Amino acid sequence: MDDSNFFSIDRLVEFGMSAAIAQQMVASMNKQFHNMYIPGSIQAMPQPAAPPPIYYVAVNGEAMGPMDEKELSRLIYTKQVSKESLCWMPGMADWQPIEQVPAILRIVALTPPPLR
Repeated sequence: MDDSNFFSIDRLVEFGMSAAIAQQMVASMNKQFHNMYIPGSIQAMPQPAAPPPIYYVAVNGEAMGPMDEKELSRLIYTKQVSKESLCWMPGMADWQPIEQVPAILRIVALTPPPLR
């Protein structure tokens, strides 16, 4: 068999590698087109992720914050903060007890009790 024959091993390997590379290119392009926003299309423009909420709480008469849910949960776990503690988060007009703020009361409910 000579190298000019289409069915030679080298030609078949070359053809197989070319087909594999072409499939990878098509898959990559399809992924990019799928993620692309086209103005005027039915596809909705992707929304940016909302920033995580920040909280402020009063501990021993002093405001602590800003803090995230993890830090607030730690304060609840160590009993430095209770449902009677005052809290504030952006959008609130004034400080309120935690038991009156559903977003923070949810964190209280999800925080496990300390081990005895």
